[in-house]
Amino acid sequence: MSALPGSDYAKARIAGLSYLNPAAPEPWASFVEQIERVRPYLGDLERWIETLKHPKRTLIVDVPIERDDGTIAHYEGYRVQHNLSRGPGKGGIRFHPDVTLNEVMALSGWMTVKNAAVGLPFGGAKGGIRLDPKSVSKGELQRITRRFTSEIGIIIGPDRDIPAPDVGTNEMTMAIMMDTFSMNRGGTATGVVTGKPIALGGSLGRREATGRGVFITAREAARHLNVPLEGARVVVQGFGNVGGIGARLFHESGARVIAIADHAATLVNEAGIDIPAALAHVAAKGSLAGFAGASAIDIEDFWRLECEFLVPAALEGQITPQRAEGIRTRIVVEGANGPTTPAADDILRNRGILVVPDVLANAGGVTVSYFEWVQDFSSFFWTEDEINDRLERIMVGAFNAIWQIADEKQVSLRTAAFIIACHRVLEARAERGLYP
Repeated sequence: MSALPGSDYAKARIAGLSYLNPAAPEPWASFVEQIERVRPYLGDLERWIETLKHPKRTLIVDVPIERDDGTIAHYEGYRVQHNLSRGPGKGGIRFHPDVTLNEVMALSGWMTVKNAAVGLPFGGAKGGIRLDPKSVSKGELQRITRRFTSEIGIIIGPDRDIPAPDVGTNEMTMAIMMDTFSMNRGGTATGVVTGKPIALGGSLGRREATGRGVFITAREAARHLNVPLEGARVVVQGFGNVGGIGARLFHESGARVIAIADHAATLVNEAGIDIPAALAHVAAKGSLAGFAGASAIDIEDFWRLECEFLVPAALEGQITPQRAEGIRTRIVVEGANGPTTPAADDILRNRGILVVPDVLANAGGVTVSYFEWVQDFSSFFWTEDEINDRLERIMVGAFNAIWQIADEKQVSLRTAAFIIACHRVLEARAERGLYP
């Protein structure tokens, strides 16, 4: 978990803070604290809890390429397999300038919990490259992706570890990864990644799946709290594949999306934002900057808007204790991974604000990735309606099971999800035993 001596990130680590958000603890520290909160509920499985605080395998790779101008550039990449007790690793690949090993470790841990919480036969993994995709050409990005895939190829595979898209990556990234792995293997292996183009074995409904899962869990939470969707005010941070799709589904349900934000703009319109128009603007311009259907607002004021649903769907560590004190919503639905720090979680709970945790709320993506993986193995593909119906059943079933545990044990939905997931992972670990 080293960083370059003297770098801003190194200094932040010494202080025990996150470079992404100086007011938040490092992501891995947040994950470990969440695991510790489950200890009292593990019974005999408590003897295995340290398993969850030690990633099974961590790979750091150098990714050198020749740039278009003939110079050689090096990028640092990671693939972390947190736990493989219940099946092959599963988790995305992130291309972002702030990617760190600490972050990838935490994201892999959350994937372990997420997959177990919704009952998927996967372990947890995650990967990334410290890179701004916008800073390189299309050809350079392809060469980076191919070299990175070759470097991590020693630990990935359809029955070992299956990457997927994440921040800064997309269907074409997965196509390049699949092709590179297949060329090195000497035969087409469509199941090595998910989130692929349809023509290469991708699944219908995959692109919308994470945002759809966010909406499904928000709707179920609203049903339990008797909060009507019709006319409900919604605030969404992040307007990409998760936040944008989630906002569209809220809009279609009759809710009023009053504020949206991405890396370029933070906008509000109390009368309700035309979400299809905002999505069309982003598709044409690349961001919300210049969208005329809402007014600019300060980011801290954004977090204090009064609403029924707040959906953080950007990066981790966004809801800090300071922001949690000012949030005015009924329900937080975590579209992003790790957006709420443990201390902020406690503040929201004490204030009576329900948090639908990331390991449940954004599990729609990995659930449909599971469907894609199964379809690739069988070479038999389902319709989009079948995909959405299966997703609905799994997400609603997982939500109800987690809600029941939360009610029985009088804990938060996050702790309830971790209780279910940790029991499943540690039971598998105990049954398998230790080798040698």
